[in-house]
Amino acid sequence: MRIKVARSFFARLAGLLGRRALAPDEGLLLAPCSNIHTFFMRFAIDVVFLDSDGLILAIHRDVKPWRVKAMRRAHACLELAAGGASRAGLTVGQRLARLAQHRLVVVQ
Repeated sequence: MRIKVARSFFARLAGLLGRRALAPDEGLLLAPCSNIHTFFMRFAIDVVFLDSDGLILAIHRDVKPWRVKAMRRAHACLELAAGGASRAGLTVGQRLARLAQHRLVVVQ
């Protein structure tokens, strides 16, 4: 999975706005981030909230445009194309690690 990391305020603010879609193997990691919105977006996404150790706290699947999702304890949020969390086999309680070249893998 190819992951772009948005760490600056402006990169997180822009997020996926203006995009028409995400490729099935593409995602955006927002850090730090404990809430997201899909206002003005053109497509649904899967939203994966992570703690500071990469533990998956929650997965919201097929989040449509004009929605808000939040997770109080989250440190980061991974946005994937709708269905991406299932395709990657992600489940709550797994731990993710970011490797070189912005690729994520399941560690536990």
